[in-house]
Amino acid sequence: MKPSLKPGFILLFLFLILLIIGFTYWSLVSASDREAGIKRGLDIAGGLYVLLEATETGDEEIDADAIDRAVTIIRMRVDDLGVAEPIIAVQGDNRIRVELPDIDDVEQARSIIGRTAMLRFVGPDMVEIVTGANLRNARAERNPEVYHAPYVSLEFDREGAALFAQATEKFYEQQIAIVLDDEVISAPFVSAIIPDGRAIIQRDDYTYEEAAKLALLLRSGSLPVDLRELESRLIGPTLGERTEEIAIYAAAVGLILVFLFMIIFYRMAGFIASTALIFYMGMVMLALNILPTTLTLPGIAGLILSIGMAVDANVIIFERIKDELRSGRTLRSAIESGFQRAFRAILDANVTTLIVTFVLFGLPSGPVKGFAVTLAIGIVCSMFTAIVLTRYLLRLAFKAGLLRSGAYVGGKA
Repeated sequence: MKPSLKPGFILLFLFLILLIIGFTYWSLVSASDREAGIKRGLDIAGGLYVLLEATETGDEEIDADAIDRAVTIIRMRVDDLGVAEPIIAVQGDNRIRVELPDIDDVEQARSIIGRTAMLRFVGPDMVEIVTGANLRNARAERNPEVYHAPYVSLEFDREGAALFAQATEKFYEQQIAIVLDDEVISAPFVSAIIPDGRAIIQRDDYTYEEAAKLALLLRSGSLPVDLRELESRLIGPTLGERTEEIAIYAAAVGLILVFLFMIIFYRMAGFIASTALIFYMGMVMLALNILPTTLTLPGIAGLILSIGMAVDANVIIFERIKDELRSGRTLRSAIESGFQRAFRAILDANVTTLIVTFVLFGLPSGPVKGFAVTLAIGIVCSMFTAIVLTRYLLRLAFKAGLLRSGAYVGGKA
């Protein structure tokens, strides 16, 4: 006996459909906002791309510490420019990739990025005492005699030691400011005269991470490398916006074709899967808007790929349901059994893909990371919509009498 139509459940079903459409529309509008929406990468928003290569100066070799110092300095300078979501990453052993999306003054940014760091120790009278060239080393350490309290140890060369000894005697119990690129990064009090060029900076509330960061900044003032510009490109926002429009158009066409396929082959169940897919898009847009991510063109490709995986999960479920119907089960029993039998296959496929996204995220290439992030977000959202939302809507449609036989899920009547 076919289930009769139940107006109460039908109204609830229609209300959820409208709620899903409204949520997705709100998510898309919020995400498309240029100011408060999803952050666009360099290939979409336009901006400046610079590839720097570290070259040796003097007798010191390029090592990971020198590159880390250079990255720290560049990041400080970029932060001063007010660029949203810059990408500053090590590429290879001696190169640094800088991507500044939506930058206004390109020439200013290029000159600031490549400038040599300037570290100075300045007295209360604003007179320079020593520079970063006189600083031989700076490192974070722990004091074993005082609860392993962290501090920063400094070591000056012979000239710097003599100048620093005079300054600590002159400015005893006063502050000496440490200035990096015209920004005061520390201003410790002089609590003793230091004649040998070995000083420490300590504070009662120092954490080891803070001490390590300060030590890195101090070492950055005397970089043993020069940064040579290998490549720079200015990407216009018009080209990026046009490319984004094409990508969105391709995604929309793909979604419409997927909707048609699902509805033609799986009828009412296909309509429910399409509704779940609409909700999936809203969830992904909301996640990209909330999480600290930057959307790039490879990221859009990952998003489109995850749409295909979301549809694939529904296809597996519906084919399982049809198998159960052919074995003689009732429609409701086939729905429950189909989801149970499809769950393992869907889980295995998505988990293996997630493992690949984690591997891709570990690569130094920014576009590859963008692809991995959006694909991972899409996979998680697609699993939820296929396993939870589609199942709930199918149950609700059955209770409402909208699924009346196997024909409504693409099987025989």
